[in-house]
Amino acid sequence: MEQINTDIVNIQYQQTGASSATNDLGMREMQAKAYEARNQRFLLIKAPPASGKSRALMFIALDKLANQGIKKVIVAVPEKSIGRSFKNTNLKEHGFFEDWKVAQYFNLCDTSNEKDKADRFCEFFKQKAANILVCAHATLRNASAQLPDETFNDCLLAIDEFHHTSADANSGLGDIVRRVMNHTNGHIIAMTGSYFRGDGVPVLRSEDEARFYPVTYNYYQQLNGYKYLKNLILGYHFYHGVYLDHISEVLDTHKKTIIHIPSVNSRAATGLGKNEETHRIIRLIGNIEERDYNTGIYNVRTNDGRLLKVADLVEDDQKDRNMVQTYLQNMKKADDMDIIIALGTAKEGFDWQWCENCLTIGVRGSLTEVVQIIGRCTRDSEGKETARFVNMIAMPDAEQADVKVAVNDFLKAITASLLMEQVMAPNWHFKTIKEDKEKPSSDDLRSITVEGLKPLSSAKTKMIVQEQLDDLKAAILQDEMVVKAISGSTTAERLNKELIPKVIRERYTDLTDDEVEEVRQRVILDTVFKSGEVVNEKGEPITFEPGKEEKESEGNKLLKIANRFIEIDKLSINLIDTVNPFQRAYEVMSKSIDAPTLKIIQNTIAEQKFNLTIEEAITLFKGPLKQYIQEHNGKIPSADDPNPKVRELAAALQMMKNLKERKMRGLDFNPDEFKK
Repeated sequence: MEQINTDIVNIQYQQTGASSATNDLGMREMQAKAYEARNQRFLLIKAPPASGKSRALMFIALDKLANQGIKKVIVAVPEKSIGRSFKNTNLKEHGFFEDWKVAQYFNLCDTSNEKDKADRFCEFFKQKAANILVCAHATLRNASAQLPDETFNDCLLAIDEFHHTSADANSGLGDIVRRVMNHTNGHIIAMTGSYFRGDGVPVLRSEDEARFYPVTYNYYQQLNGYKYLKNLILGYHFYHGVYLDHISEVLDTHKKTIIHIPSVNSRAATGLGKNEETHRIIRLIGNIEERDYNTGIYNVRTNDGRLLKVADLVEDDQKDRNMVQTYLQNMKKADDMDIIIALGTAKEGFDWQWCENCLTIGVRGSLTEVVQIIGRCTRDSEGKETARFVNMIAMPDAEQADVKVAVNDFLKAITASLLMEQVMAPNWHFKTIKEDKEKPSSDDLRSITVEGLKPLSSAKTKMIVQEQLDDLKAAILQDEMVVKAISGSTTAERLNKELIPKVIRERYTDLTDDEVEEVRQRVILDTVFKSGEVVNEKGEPITFEPGKEEKESEGNKLLKIANRFIEIDKLSINLIDTVNPFQRAYEVMSKSIDAPTLKIIQNTIAEQKFNLTIEEAITLFKGPLKQYIQEHNGKIPSADDPNPKVRELAAALQMMKNLKERKMRGLDFNPDEFKK
């Protein structure tokens, strides 16, 4: 069977240049937006990679040092390599009142000095001349355990990649945040490109999160405002066997690429060990001519004669890793690096602006990780028109016994691809009929009036919809019951009216039932519109460009959803509630694989539609099913029948077919285990 490589999402941008342009203070669009909120004590900045969060922090921190009584600034990053984002920066030449300067002694991410980091952290508070320190999260955790709470008075604690914090009582970072919030007069700036965690644990307790002022700048705003990058492609490559035998099918050595190999405990791992896998990938790229002993970088000659620089970040030896990381931190031009091979590094916050492709092997269970990896190739850079993320996933084999693993992995891939499409799609503004009368839709090309839409009745719900809708959808997509429902294993009504509200209530415990409903309606509307496409009466896509007159934008516009047309002029909440907002992603993924693979996945998913045990299925098969077939002249019950009892008979029949097929192949599989 041939491998299948498919582009799931292909997004093109207008290249307005807005997100890259600077104002009189040298601030880009996102940075200026964050700077407006500089007087807030607790500030949560949510913006994608390359939007300029690091420099936004510099602007705000320097203002707090000069004008808000802050005496010390601590910047914590997940790993040392990200520390380069906070190196000395000349801001005055672009119009700001002060430069960002970090004393080398208190740059604890500097790989040239690894000694006594915790001691230097504690010493920082006694040094009157030093006011900025940069360190790793681990150093912050270890050193803070030695210090009393009052040490952080008059301090600004800035935490990069804030999703590493957790509301869990055992979270070291979460404990430090709560200490500063509740027992000091210190300030906090939290920065992240993905305000959600793969393990489903909240980043902050709801009562703590309510004290943060959110500033949100989404992926679409960022990429749409780029100067050079025109489009982003997200794709999946399904392979059989060992990924090393097929990586050459998707690895383009002409493109600047980061390869993330799978964890040794992953099902995608070969069993050869991470170092051997790395060396084999290098040998697939070409012949190693030398390894520079001063930098640790491999010089590899390709078959067509090109000499490439390849970095190995999988290496365990600390000295060698530091040497490579030091080189990467000091890159000045595109020719300094061609391919980076990594495992747990070079993800969040890693700055390689020339990176064009991210090739990731194995399913990533964490949506956070997917978002962060994609961010490595979406930085704007001269000469880079296209960025591509490709995820290599082992093709589920119709012969394999563990069908549960294959289906679960498949659904994770669907969820991840859906999330990225949601995050990067432009926003719509949904209005009630009353609001439309006050301001007609013609005033806003991306405004749609919806019958039955509840108005946002509180500042809390307005803030959630305006600033946190993508984060909320990410939380919904991490819910186990929602993930199962994506495939159609439950009704759209139950998904929309039970499962989605459940997640909203868990995330925002202080909302009333009416407020939950207001937010729920907008979650579904936003998801449906970003999953579909707006078309005219001929079925042709309608494009919306701000400031450009669009003939098809008025009158009878249609929204293509779930293989049917819904007239926008007659759009209502009741109509939208009958649509599974996530179904399109499942359909797109389904179309991208071959019939045998799709068959076993769909057959297994069919067993989830009713909570049947094997015994119940056998009982239905022997009695009601045979009776139904006799009464309907041999007609087989359909899983799409409007009668739920007929659909139950179809599920029982499917289960019996699956059991027979597995028995013939000698497979040991219990569907009841799958449902758990």
